[in-house]
Amino acid sequence: MKKIILSAFAISALSLVSCNTDFERDVNNMTVSTGKADFSKFVSVGNSLTSGFRDGALYLDGQNESFPSMLAKQMGLAGGTQTFTQPLMPNNVGGFTDLFAASGNTEFYGKLTLSPTLSPTPSAPGANLDVIGGAGKYFNNMGVPGAKSFHLVTPGYGSAANLAAGKANPYFVRFATSATTTVLADAAAQKPSFYTLWIGNNDVLSYATSGGSGVDRKGNLDPSTYGSNDISDPNVVANVIKTVITTLKTANANSKGAIANIPYVTSIPYFTTVPAKPITGLTAAQITQLNGAYAAYNAGLGQAKAANLITEAEFNQRIINFNNGLNGAVIVDKDLTNLSGLGLPSLRQTTANDLILLPALTLLRDTTVKGGTATPLADKYVLTEKEAAKVIAATDAYNASISSLATANGLALVDANAKMKELGTTSGIQYNGVKYTASFITGGTFSLDGVHPNGRGYAIIANTFIKAINNTYFSTLPFVDINAYSGVTFP
Repeated sequence: MKKIILSAFAISALSLVSCNTDFERDVNNMTVSTGKADFSKFVSVGNSLTSGFRDGALYLDGQNESFPSMLAKQMGLAGGTQTFTQPLMPNNVGGFTDLFAASGNTEFYGKLTLSPTLSPTPSAPGANLDVIGGAGKYFNNMGVPGAKSFHLVTPGYGSAANLAAGKANPYFVRFATSATTTVLADAAAQKPSFYTLWIGNNDVLSYATSGGSGVDRKGNLDPSTYGSNDISDPNVVANVIKTVITTLKTANANSKGAIANIPYVTSIPYFTTVPAKPITGLTAAQITQLNGAYAAYNAGLGQAKAANLITEAEFNQRIINFNNGLNGAVIVDKDLTNLSGLGLPSLRQTTANDLILLPALTLLRDTTVKGGTATPLADKYVLTEKEAAKVIAATDAYNASISSLATANGLALVDANAKMKELGTTSGIQYNGVKYTASFITGGTFSLDGVHPNGRGYAIIANTFIKAINNTYFSTLPFVDINAYSGVTFP
């Protein structure tokens, strides 16, 4: 697959700044040391963010720029002599013919609907999904794309026989040591002297990227009853993380590690690129036409209010009106009062507190479909304010537990959430003359799926881990050179 790498200097938003870095403790000119840590056997446990997944696929070049592989190189400078192994894909085009079907139509593996298609086109697989694992075959990078917290301890998650039922993960099937093992068991079997753990993102991400199509499972401690797009109960996430820490400590009593918290997924480009009020530049004729098209709907809302079927507040929320300024897109909102008995759909316009998802760009730009105006955006294209609040609440609960567990076990706490907030500011992050932000494409840190970082974004993550590790264990691992890794990549 031919790729064009956009240099940071070729992207307008990557403005030149001073040669300072926002990673406060720069140890690049210090003697490299391990401090109180032992990096001789490093294992990294997590999901797609650990694997190097980007651009909507897991492919070779992305894996080679995973943040654990970057960490391993720096650890090698401090005496980590092991070879860091990863379950590498065979090429740069995704490796499988149809992960969506192979995973039992799991939502996470569905391709983005941007135009043109931005994710790499998968190639034909070998036998058994190009299995490279098996008895005694272990990998230091235990990042499994799509894995939620509880999947780390679920037996059979690497069984090919469970794929059709959606109870297994094709990525883990490739490199599991057996059909009955767990991700955690394969990690613990390696007796790591040092590990990183970053899990919990997908416990809210699939709900958010599906436009809130799942259920908030707070209070439900049985993940076997969860749907693929549900929000995991915070106690489930906390108990799994505690189990991982305890199990790895049992495997190696001297092990140490770093655990990362969960960034607000609503801060990534998938949710922030499309403005909340995207309909603008309407002509007088268009305004008249659109308001006329919704006149009967608005009149029906008036009848519903008069009959006390909706409140004054909901009436005002649902009234659709276009003007010559910034207009919210018309959307379907399942949380509105059901007025189907009056023949009225559950429609309203987006407000500043709604998040229109990145795939909606295609519809909003299609003058034939006229998405968001004449044709309402489906519920799956919008994370409403109410739905986003559920995501934030769950993330806060996860992070409170992660912080407590890190403290209780003497682990380095990596504040990925704070780093994402920093990236999300106008000033962003400065590194050796280059400015990085969380803006889609122009910010220089996210890949084209709008969810996963590119090489430079993963380098920022690696440095965030290094900073926490050095501060906790008094090591002096040098930071990686962010600018040396790949930027925005087009197929």
